[in-house]
Amino acid sequence: MAETDWTFLNDGLDAAAVDRGVTNGIARPPGGGNFVYGFNSLSTAQGTVALFTSQLNFAPMQKGGSVRAAIQRGVSGGPLNFAPFLFLGLQGPSVNDLGYLLGLGDGDPHHLDLRKGPLSGGLADVPPGTEGILRRSTATFAPGTWLHLRLDMVVNLNGDVLLQVFQNDLVAHPIGTAPSWAVVPGMDQFIDDALGINSGTQPFTSGRGGFGFFTKDVTRRGFFDQVEVYRQL
Repeated sequence: MAETDWTFLNDGLDAAAVDRGVTNGIARPPGGGNFVYGFNSLSTAQGTVALFTSQLNFAPMQKGGSVRAAIQRGVSGGPLNFAPFLFLGLQGPSVNDLGYLLGLGDGDPHHLDLRKGPLSGGLADVPPGTEGILRRSTATFAPGTWLHLRLDMVVNLNGDVLLQVFQNDLVAHPIGTAPSWAVVPGMDQFIDDALGINSGTQPFTSGRGGFGFFTKDVTRRGFFDQVEVYRQL
């Protein structure tokens, strides 16, 4: 997707609080291009910056979809108080709206976390069933680790929403080659059922997709490469 395909969500932190943009000053993931898209917090302001794909039929998508990217929780001024993430099913044009988030949780070392809630809430690295966390990976990761992730949101005919998380081995299948998607240990599929039982609230059956960065401290960093968004037909 081109730069013009992306739009900032409303109510996000401004550039005085979080710098953002493309850079070739950061080591790219295996197979990556000349640039990555990065965020760097400049203050202790708490909040989120996020972009959604604003192409025709994507803003919002009428059903589910898939979002994929190489993502890194960058080496920062400290190990806590930030989280980069992907999202789907966002219910409106604001970072305060609700959606499904997949990202690198706010822990040291960090897990992969799948959460249902507002983008402005970030990704607390806590056990499933706490603070909207639906699934958490078994493995943990160190700052500066590139992970190639995929979140699928499949809306079934009965109104259930199937959430699936996959990871591609970047060493064996670099960016630009055909990925080999595998289920992430600890992150089995989650059915957000039409009755609102499993997550405690009704599922999201449409919405926006994209990527973002939560922070509440200075010199916190997150990076993205090869962001792709698909919609369910």
